[in-house]
Amino acid sequence: MEYQLVVSEEWEGERADRYAAALLNDCSRSYLQKIMKEGAILLNGRRIKPSAVVKSGDMLLIDLPEAVLPDIRPQDIPIDIIYEDHDIIIVNKAKGMVVHPAPGHYEGTLVNAILYHCRDLSGINGVLRPGIVHRIDRDTTGLLVICKNDDAHQKIAAQLKTHSVERSYQAIALGTIRKISSQETGTIHTLICRDPKERKRMAVTQDHLHGKDAITHYRVLEQFADMAYIECRLETGRTHQIRVHMSHIGHPLLGDAVYGVKSARFQSKTEGQTLHAKTLGFVHPSTGQWISFDSELPAYFQDILHALRLAAANS
Repeated sequence: MEYQLVVSEEWEGERADRYAAALLNDCSRSYLQKIMKEGAILLNGRRIKPSAVVKSGDMLLIDLPEAVLPDIRPQDIPIDIIYEDHDIIIVNKAKGMVVHPAPGHYEGTLVNAILYHCRDLSGINGVLRPGIVHRIDRDTTGLLVICKNDDAHQKIAAQLKTHSVERSYQAIALGTIRKISSQETGTIHTLICRDPKERKRMAVTQDHLHGKDAITHYRVLEQFADMAYIECRLETGRTHQIRVHMSHIGHPLLGDAVYGVKSARFQSKTEGQTLHAKTLGFVHPSTGQWISFDSELPAYFQDILHALRLAAANS
């Protein structure tokens, strides 16, 4: 597969390997360095070293070799299925489970588990992501829909594209959001792209060429001394969107060491960001009827809320 990337001003002075890795999400930096040395990546038509520096307006031509995909085997892994019919499966995903196979995670994923439960899934996203129409992060818990056939996949994907799928998340954010009444609710509207300095992160950007529109609506459910219990509703579904947006306004999620702080009260109990995909609603692909689902907060999340409420009552 061939890619042509025009370097924007934001990436001026960046190493070529970092620039390529930031924009090609499925390729590791080490892999891109390897094929760069082999001449599969050209800068303005010339072979380059990975350490070459790009400038605004440069053209990076990448000729990716065809990937050899591993066999994805079904695995008997317990999963919490809360609804199933001939078109869809609604799963309440556990913390720590990767949704679909990727380099370094070809086993133990939700896809491995779903394939054991149901061999017939939509094939639109290929062999690595059968049935996957949207996803949530490894350490985020909660609801997502798996599609059993291509028709269901296309219809739900169309709803996601037009932002008509209702998705609400609950989280615990650091800091005092409810300082004045105008801060109890809000909308965060930015562009988000791959972080130019660290490819595993996403970042708010002003780069309209590479950034994608991202909109998060939030409201404070309960404000505690140093943390807030919040609800977030997604209008768009960018990678790490809620985590990036809450960090952007100065209130990163509890337990999120990537976009937040390395240590905080209760952090040892979170095992990653305190974020739960609580509700999910959409038009059923066959019946045309609106359906919605709700899931309980995981036990660790409820324990932290109980401790916060107890401390507030005793203060």
